[in-house]
Amino acid sequence: MACVALAGGVDADSATPHEASADQARPAAAADSLAMGQLEFKACEIGAQRTNGVPTQAAFCATLPVPENWEQPAGRHIGLRVALVRSLAAEADRDLVVFLDGGPGGAATEDYPALAAALSPLRKHHHILLVDQRGTGGSNPLACGDELALEVDKPSRAGVSGADRTRQLARVRRCLAALAPKAAPQFYTTSAAVQDLEAVRQALGDLPLDLVGVSYGTRVAQQYAARYPDAVRSIVLDSAVPNRLVLLSEHARNLEDVVQRRLARCQADAACVGRFGDPYASLRAVQQRLRQHPQSIELRDPRSFALVRRTLAADDLAALVRFYMYSASTSALLPFVITEARDGRYAPLLGQAQLVVGEVSETLGGGVAASVLCSEDADLLHERPQDRATLLGDEPVRAALLACEVWPHRPRPRDFHQPFHTSAPVLVLAGELDPVTPPRYGNEIVDALPHARLLIAPGQGHAVIGVGCMPKLVGNFVQQLDPARLDDQCLQSLGDTAVFLDANGAAP
Repeated sequence: MACVALAGGVDADSATPHEASADQARPAAAADSLAMGQLEFKACEIGAQRTNGVPTQAAFCATLPVPENWEQPAGRHIGLRVALVRSLAAEADRDLVVFLDGGPGGAATEDYPALAAALSPLRKHHHILLVDQRGTGGSNPLACGDELALEVDKPSRAGVSGADRTRQLARVRRCLAALAPKAAPQFYTTSAAVQDLEAVRQALGDLPLDLVGVSYGTRVAQQYAARYPDAVRSIVLDSAVPNRLVLLSEHARNLEDVVQRRLARCQADAACVGRFGDPYASLRAVQQRLRQHPQSIELRDPRSFALVRRTLAADDLAALVRFYMYSASTSALLPFVITEARDGRYAPLLGQAQLVVGEVSETLGGGVAASVLCSEDADLLHERPQDRATLLGDEPVRAALLACEVWPHRPRPRDFHQPFHTSAPVLVLAGELDPVTPPRYGNEIVDALPHARLLIAPGQGHAVIGVGCMPKLVGNFVQQLDPARLDDQCLQSLGDTAVFLDANGAAP
């Protein structure tokens, strides 16, 4: 905003209400090609085109043309990038596992390699289907470079008053002008992506789907399951977004709660409090100093080791802390890097941020974030005076509302924000210290469903499908379709990561 169970094969009669011939359910493949349904796939490598330490993944890729505006099928068409990662089984189960990426703006084919290990138990029995959501990756991306100031899941550096307001609107308009020859952004919404996924499913032979959504991808999963219930065999929601949630509306409060809880734990650790004192007080002191005097800092890029110069302002600090809180390992660095910044040494904070923020924000598409937010949430999004005193403040909300004044958008479906209902089995995953989608969101979803369960990963942050034994539990769930039978005791081995007392790590 921001991806699951183990006994034998699935009986085709009980797995789905649809019937399909053997050639539809079982792809035919040569060394460099694969046919499934109406789609002809070619061997390819998938993964983000950047250096992040994650190798690419072998897969089969195809392109499916779909209408840009589903209400005018004779109009302009765009190509959806579709990839299939083949099962490790000689004969895979009939249902396909679909990874629905986060963001809004993540591209499934680019981000899958980073999740390949987490999804490997699912590959024992299933093919993995990846569809770059329209506007991302290889599906007519809404890419504007630095022109787009509306960023739902990236650091915010734009003010929204006076000259800054004029500059922000000018950037948004330049982005729209650059997109105009190839895209009408009002059609790049969750609802359109849901129709795209159904078109892919039909092209593949009307096969049943196991939906695995992460963060914003959980919104896509719920919207798809509500509109095509007969197509869905099971649902996994990792770091879930309830349908009623207005994106951005609770970001400030969620972050504030988790940062205070995480840093308060330092006070219960003699070594931590002796080394850092009160890290939360230090954090707010650094933020206040940066409000008055943004810092220009020279440091070595942690990837290239080139000498670079970065500017750090108060809003940047809040956004960086939010991304540090995404995982237990990076949140363990916070007391150290905050204290270093308090003492005037900003390089550790920014050096780690190059990795922490880069690997998340570089995968997201600002254009899709704008299209989703402006069409689906903006009319319900309001500034909250009570958020102004928080670390994140209300600047992201104000910036979003300003951009949506000019970003093209359409009315959402009338039932879009209604609570999610499904008879399919549902497994919801949550990190105890998630700064974006706290466990209470998962509880809210599970409480309204007849066949659902919430698993909480102790001490963990956002997107937890890959931590500890979670991949095994998810694999068991998808195979057995019985969330109540899952033995989650193995999750208790998770917990807080010991705080780094210096650059070398925690105390021995």
